[in-house]
Amino acid sequence: MWTRPDTGDCPVSYPAPTYSAVKAIFESILWGPVVLIIPTKVEICAPVQYHNYQTNYGGPLRKARVVVEGGGFQLLATVLIDVCYRLYAEVSTIPKNFKDRVPDKARQWDGKTTSPGHAYRDIFNRRLKKGQCFTIPFLGWKEFGPNYFGEFRETTKVQNDIHMVIPSMLREVFSEGYASKCAFTYEQDVKITAGMMEFCKQGGRHAE
Repeated sequence: MWTRPDTGDCPVSYPAPTYSAVKAIFESILWGPVVLIIPTKVEICAPVQYHNYQTNYGGPLRKARVVVEGGGFQLLATVLIDVCYRLYAEVSTIPKNFKDRVPDKARQWDGKTTSPGHAYRDIFNRRLKKGQCFTIPFLGWKEFGPNYFGEFRETTKVQNDIHMVIPSMLREVFSEGYASKCAFTYEQDVKITAGMMEFCKQGGRHAE
């Protein structure tokens, strides 16, 4: 479920994960506050299939009266089923002006590491081979866990028949990095060509 913010309280999924979702999936395998994950592209490796999904919501956004009564409300959503993606990203160190935000231990690790991006890549690949992770990856909503995450499989094929344009796509919610304030950004006219969607490297446009 890669939620389109414009679909309100009956959310609909984008056909592919957002920039921030891809970033979070990489960070779920290996997270470090002094490295910057830069998603570059997504390959869609299964047909795009939508499905109606219903669940009972019992969270804090319920009306006060409903909370007092212990009730919930039924959340309707349009989600994707049987998905498969190949995710790509680059890794670099965070800008110097952001390093004052990170914990002391992270700064110490950064000071002892000559190439944090390469170190992250090597540790990430080792974890991926062992099936280890920082937190369990999930597909947008936490109840949607993958049945596989790991190295690319030879049997996985890109869906070359998928072509579409997404007029406006959420990029990031916390666009200024670790411990930043909420700042929504969007990308315009995002193209999926032959099953591949590339992210803009320059970043998105801030919401008004």
